[in-house]
Amino acid sequence: MITRRAFLRLVGGSAFAMVSLSAYAVGIEPMLLTHVKRYTLTPPHWPAGLKLRVVALADIHSCRPWMTPERIAALAEEANALQPDLIVLLGDYTAGTKLVTGRVRVEEWAEALSGLKAPLGVLSILGNHDWWTDFFAQRAEAGPTQSRKALEHVGIPVLENDVVRVEKDGHGLWIAGLADQLALLPNKAKGRDSFQGFDDLPGTLAKIQGSEPIILLAHEPDIFPKVPSRVSLTLSGHTHGGQVRLFGYSPVVPSDYGNRFAYGHVVENDRNLIVSGGLGFSILPVRLGVRPEMLQIDLG
Repeated sequence: MITRRAFLRLVGGSAFAMVSLSAYAVGIEPMLLTHVKRYTLTPPHWPAGLKLRVVALADIHSCRPWMTPERIAALAEEANALQPDLIVLLGDYTAGTKLVTGRVRVEEWAEALSGLKAPLGVLSILGNHDWWTDFFAQRAEAGPTQSRKALEHVGIPVLENDVVRVEKDGHGLWIAGLADQLALLPNKAKGRDSFQGFDDLPGTLAKIQGSEPIILLAHEPDIFPKVPSRVSLTLSGHTHGGQVRLFGYSPVVPSDYGNRFAYGHVVENDRNLIVSGGLGFSILPVRLGVRPEMLQIDLG
């Protein structure tokens, strides 16, 4: 039989542990443990002699107090310090939770990102929250969104079903950016019972000429089963690694495929996908077991 004193000690210790864990998940891991996640790979059919470093930032979700313009600007400096050839932004710049102390205007986070610099440029795509938080785009059921206009205003191109060719050391390379797959919210008044995307993978890839390698930027990783082997690498965000990830498993993942595309480097049928754990968070301001990260990907 457990004594009353032992029982109270157990309850008190458990309560303290829960409070400590909650404080860690809300205040420490999201705020203080941002790191660089590094990958090195040579995708199939990658040209010999082409060495390329890509730095990717995903799911910034600007808001106060967690992802302020000042912190975003500091992250931009850290990204530049990695000496990338190319920087890509994988969408979701606007807040993804209502549990904030203050909003960040699109002009503020865009200005903070304007400090990003790379020899081959800075390219971006949009995420679902960039559409969902834009009342006018939802009502018009069309872009350009406020996020797109803000990024373009500071000189960062936005790829929505579009491609850009870059060149390094005599080798050509295509960057393809997909429009968001969940752009429009369900709207019964307009007869829409589910999310509607504007993504057009076949149309986007049809814009590419020749056989040079392709890097595909797609905010949600759920497109990956449809990506042909012609694409060297797909980069995605959106899932945040589930925000809570223990022993390689995420209990909740915003994907139709669950943990299959929740986080990290996925190889299927000789095709490569890297899913970033992202920098911010959505719904709840909690991270546990999946630290905020920017990606450094060395190809070649």
